[in-house]
Amino acid sequence: MSLWGPSKMVMVGPSEALPGREREMPVPDRHEVLATALKPPFPGSIQWAVFAMGCFWGAERLFWMAPGVYSTSVGYTGGFTPNPTYEEVCSARTGHAEAVLVAFDPVRTGFDALLRRFWEGHDPTQGMRQGNDIGTQYRSAIYVASAEQRAQALASRDCYRMALTRAGLGAITTEIADSGPFYWAEEHHQQYLAKNPGGYCGLGGTGIRCG
Repeated sequence: MSLWGPSKMVMVGPSEALPGREREMPVPDRHEVLATALKPPFPGSIQWAVFAMGCFWGAERLFWMAPGVYSTSVGYTGGFTPNPTYEEVCSARTGHAEAVLVAFDPVRTGFDALLRRFWEGHDPTQGMRQGNDIGTQYRSAIYVASAEQRAQALASRDCYRMALTRAGLGAITTEIADSGPFYWAEEHHQQYLAKNPGGYCGLGGTGIRCG
């Protein structure tokens, strides 16, 4: 099976997706910046959601800097291939998006504050790309962990859509869906910009405020 598909802008179907593997990627126990657990189980009060907004290096930093965030980690979700490698995801043959799992303390911050950071931190109108990063893995998406999160995400999308329309910008292409399997990315991708402060970050918002 060829690693490279016909177009990095076209979503692969389950029958054409790469087979992946059973073994999970090993990752550190602790967050490089926050010194908290990188993976569940988290403390009982902690909630989580998953955001995709382009290259996950800059997206993760955006969230670990947010007040009330307990932990962040990067991985792949929304597709078909179990435990893919970064190279496989970049081939557009897994269906996955590069994503950030954000664990947060609802006493210190609300999901609405994270949604604001999401909408304002990237351009949600670009489809299968984010700036110069092109491919299905760079699509915009929110993967929710509850019906309440879904309702909040949909309401925030509608609010931001009106703000973008007033500014003369295009339609939102962000997918909002229930969370599925989250496959953690390789160790060197976790908190990449903390380990490599001069590393690449392609995130760029529209400049339009949410609400």
